[in-house]
Amino acid sequence: MFDHVKFGVRDYAVSKAFYLKALAPLGITGVHEAHGGIEIVGEGDSSLCLEQTDKTPAPLHIAFVAHSRETVDAFHRAALEAGGRDNGAPGYRPRYHAGYYAAFVLDPDGHNIEAVFHERA
Repeated sequence: MFDHVKFGVRDYAVSKAFYLKALAPLGITGVHEAHGGIEIVGEGDSSLCLEQTDKTPAPLHIAFVAHSRETVDAFHRAALEAGGRDNGAPGYRPRYHAGYYAAFVLDPDGHNIEAVFHERA
């Protein structure tokens, strides 16, 4: 659905390090830096773009596709190791649907970052 998502961060270096480490288990490793920001590219042509801002960013909720429960678990570990704060350990969220397996972490700016695997019967 999205081509790219772009938002400002208060500490560019800290956020860049967080996202590169946290998203690596999800296969999101392509990086292009230009014009004071970074574009982190995933599968296909979708990307996440960060740039330094002096404004306090409004909280976001961004969910990334994971290809397995193990990938969700790896995302959660990597995000915590990168300085994220736990906002929901890996597990099933049946209130969304029976096979919804996700983990949630708050990034350095307090954005709710999720990895989700939709398990199909």
